[in-house]
Amino acid sequence: MTEPDDPRVGDLAEAAILRTILDAVGSATEAEVGPGDDAAVLRAPDGRVVATTDTLVHGPDFRLAWSSGTDLGWKAAAVNLADVAAMGARPTALLVALAMPGDTRLSFVRGLAQGLAAACATLAPGSAVIGGDLTISSTLTIAVTALGSLEGRPPVLRSGARPGDLVALAGDAGVAARGIDLLFARFTDASGPVRVDRSGLDADDLAALEAQLRPAPPIDLGVEAAAAGATAMMDVSDGLALDATRLADASGVSLALRTNGVGGDPEWAIDGGEDHALLATFPAGSPPPGGFRVIGEVLARGAHPLLLDGEPRAPRGWDPYRDWDNGRG
Repeated sequence: MTEPDDPRVGDLAEAAILRTILDAVGSATEAEVGPGDDAAVLRAPDGRVVATTDTLVHGPDFRLAWSSGTDLGWKAAAVNLADVAAMGARPTALLVALAMPGDTRLSFVRGLAQGLAAACATLAPGSAVIGGDLTISSTLTIAVTALGSLEGRPPVLRSGARPGDLVALAGDAGVAARGIDLLFARFTDASGPVRVDRSGLDADDLAALEAQLRPAPPIDLGVEAAAAGATAMMDVSDGLALDATRLADASGVSLALRTNGVGGDPEWAIDGGEDHALLATFPAGSPPPGGFRVIGEVLARGAHPLLLDGEPRAPRGWDPYRDWDNGRG
């Protein structure tokens, strides 16, 4: 039941919605000018800014039957913070554009803002939302731009892996993929997605749902990997096989991975997505920092960009166009 003090955003002025958001999101350490002017001002100590953007759209990217506003705020922040970390940078700020149907309740917007703030505080302390935009749309859409600081270090690109390097992974692999399979298997009926009832789930199922709805990428390990001499790095968002192939192609090498190092169920770990782990390569004489586990090695470019347990592996993984068209978005 809707509370009497929980109006629809379509019945409010933009200033009232904005105030609800700003009351929740906090402030960024590097911001000289925060929300309130036409633009924010952010300090960039070494003159360079890492920037990335990601959009979550109701339907292909999330379902309101499965996710609360707080869940969505957290996830929207986490997936962008992971991309900044994958460049070896420290996340500093988020810009959030929110397009909502007019019947969206203000409590949902408040929860979304609280989720954004909680993810920033937990995953990347010092970062926060410093601005954005609001508009009306028939489809709920959350677009986030994340900014980061390299703090004097060179960026870690996908293109730097060299033959002889070690391949290492930090974070979960396959847990979020198990979560999305669980949502489709247990919380969907003939009418579509239904509300999640956690009461009958075991600990592994609950962990899988948490990883899917509120991913927790190892953001701090991006900077540690850069400091340890990582030669290449990327966020694993579309599945380890697909993203490892992308890194191999960018670097002009082949990657040889071992399934016994990735953890979890091999099928979910290799072909699933949305864990937002960090995949990195390191010189053979420079062991990866704690939190990374070695899962393979870099080879000179061969006939196949990716080998799994010695066999060529096709780059299967999440493709929003293919998978949405097939009804699994």
